Amino acid sequence: MPEADLLGLGAAVLIAGLLARLARRYGLPSVPCYMLVGIALGPGTPGPVLIGHPAELAVIAALGLVLLLFHLGVEFPVDEVLGGGRRLVVAASCYIGLNMTAGLLFGFALGWGASSALVVAGALGISSSAIVTKLLIELHRLTNAETPVILGIIVLEDLFLAFYLALLSPVLSAGDTTGEIVRDITLSFGMLAALLLVARFGARAVGRLLDTREDEVLAVVTIGLVVLVAGTAQEAGVSDAIGALLTGLVVARTRLRERVERLVTPLRDVFAAVFFVAFGLSIDTGHLGAVVVPVALAVAVTVVANLSAGIITARLFGFNQRGAANIGLTVLGRGEFSLILATLALSAGLDVRIGPFVALYVLVLAVLSPLLAAHSRHLARVMPDWLLRRDWTYVREETISTSCTHLDQVRVTETDAEECPECVASGSDWVALRLCTSCGFVGCCDDSPHRHASEHAARTRHPIIQSAQPGEDWKWCFVDETLVRAPLGTKR
Repeated sequence: MPEADLLGLGAAVLIAGLLARLARRYGLPSVPCYMLVGIALGPGTPGPVLIGHPAELAVIAALGLVLLLFHLGVEFPVDEVLGGGRRLVVAASCYIGLNMTAGLLFGFALGWGASSALVVAGALGISSSAIVTKLLIELHRLTNAETPVILGIIVLEDLFLAFYLALLSPVLSAGDTTGEIVRDITLSFGMLAALLLVARFGARAVGRLLDTREDEVLAVVTIGLVVLVAGTAQEAGVSDAIGALLTGLVVARTRLRERVERLVTPLRDVFAAVFFVAFGLSIDTGHLGAVVVPVALAVAVTVVANLSAGIITARLFGFNQRGAANIGLTVLGRGEFSLILATLALSAGLDVRIGPFVALYVLVLAVLSPLLAAHSRHLARVMPDWLLRRDWTYVREETISTSCTHLDQVRVTETDAEECPECVASGSDWVALRLCTSCGFVGCCDDSPHRHASEHAARTRHPIIQSAQPGEDWKWCFVDETLVRAPLGTKR
């Protein structure tokens, strides 16, 4: 690499890091910041150029991609997926199916070719695990009832990623005939199956190969193994990303998992930043104008598909309108996988508009996703009752939580009362009835003139009420000011 480009790379990475630090203060993800620096300071944009020959960063950028996918494999929570049950699999399948189908149809509508349509489908169909996880943390929703479902969906998306890459890589290869494409797909899935078998039965051998007390040696040997497998997969006509992902799954089954994750994470972050900067460097801003309208339409398609999947998931798990809105808007962000697909497409010589299209699409959603997710209450207000369970009508805008610490005070959950005694005594009307789960007191709701249920809770300090309306079983904690739900998987 020329000295000038080395100097430019250092300056670009430093600027990207400082911009990402600024973005974090405002709740925005770092990936778009890295891309913006690459776009702004690359040869495709008028003005200062820090790196005049982006192609010379190819090896470093490839290492960033490999470490991203390897770390994803190491973190893959197999036990959570297996314990999520049939409903989680159905919810994730609906989410992936709706978004991928919408993306594929949109890709064909663009008219950029069948291979480009497959890339667009993946770019629009798979959300960013990093952005979703970051949103859940920053919005303080880790204890929400819908959060385990959201995490389950993105985990199954990551699993789907491996199979999609195995299918897409031969399609993007140089195979000209149907027979060659079929051969390449067979080889790709054969490689995938072989690595899965190693992950299932060869983890002990891999653990012995990597095992050492020295962190330095462990890091070097692990990175060497990952790059070797990724390179072997690439030479076999399979994506290097698949090799890296499956190597991560193998290492995750060894006793070295936590050490490897700790050692690789800083390397992943640095080289991944270079990967995203390099992607930005490849974007010619002269092509952005041609993709503004397609990007706007793609964002609209993604929002509709996500909200539809959120409603379906909420119906499966019995969440209210707020839960449906949280699911649909939290998993809206797109990031690393979309950019990986765009990189593969550009390397395969597909339509040059794919790069600017995906870059602008990711940037727009990276800004919209945190804003929409943070204001999901407003969407819940206008979401019709018939879309979800009727018993959530009264509390559609409230978040359901599994973090209430007062469940041990629940002693009464049933009542035969059909009227508010205090309203009857005073000759007043009431709207709906609430049951105190600590003592069994029945009072009217806050939409009633005298709000006897809330008055009783304030007087006695009994924390939880339950709806006493027929067919409703939700609970509200006055102390935590949240709907109360047992954790996912427990019997209600």
